[in-house]
Amino acid sequence: MQTTTTDNSLNWLLQGLLERTPGARHALVLSRDGLKLCWSEHLTLDLADQLSAICSGIQALAQGASMEFGDGTGGVRQSMTEFHGGLLFIVEAGQGAHLAVVAGEDADPGVVGHQMMELVEQIGDHLRAEPRTEAAGSGTS
Repeated sequence: MQTTTTDNSLNWLLQGLLERTPGARHALVLSRDGLKLCWSEHLTLDLADQLSAICSGIQALAQGASMEFGDGTGGVRQSMTEFHGGLLFIVEAGQGAHLAVVAGEDADPGVVGHQMMELVEQIGDHLRAEPRTEAAGSGTS
């Protein structure tokens, strides 16, 4: 997945993650800047876009907290948000990419996190999102 296209050709990997993880509802791989790369089948395009934007924002805030209150590198291993009715987990998933899982409030965070890290370890080298570049001719003169 060394592309920033949204062809969703690897959604079967995310479906497998959901099937192995009790309580998991949705999964998504996104680029650092919020572009959805791959998403599970029950996410519509609009919901995948919305979840991508949410996750990108959460990770940016976590990175800021890490810079200010952590070791100063800005590194973020994992973010977890608990909300009424569910949980949102986000982990680094290769260079410039993140893996997000939405789970029900009854999901075991340890199991969800473990399954996410197993998937990242299995395919992490293929989960790379290069930064978007300015399109030719779109700059100002």
